[in-house]
Amino acid sequence: DRQRAKLELNLGSIVKMTRMPAAIFVVDTNKERIAVAEANHLGIRSFAINDTNTNPQLIDFPIPANDDAAKSIECIVSILKKAIAEGLEEREQEQEAKAVEKKEKAKKISEEK
Repeated sequence: DRQRAKLELNLGSIVKMTRMPAAIFVVDTNKERIAVAEANHLGIRSFAINDTNTNPQLIDFPIPANDDAAKSIECIVSILKKAIAEGLEEREQEQEAKAVEKKEKAKKISEEK
């Protein structure tokens, strides 16, 4: 039961994925070298905190910082979190604008008939 719970905690969200991720974020590329190698193999972009003991050439977008310090990780993750939220909000606004535009075109076509 413990092993099942641990696997569910670590891998449960993968089951719910419907498509490949556009990118991954890695804190410690030495510890997560398999994830980095798999992302490179699948063509998934990678963002990672790169310390002096890591190879930045394996990462598409390396972020030079201390991957052992909780404060630096927290700072970088909070900035990424804000950027992702902003990007999702912009995408939602664009989708709403497209939906409104589509409705207006449909209304205009129906009025012409």
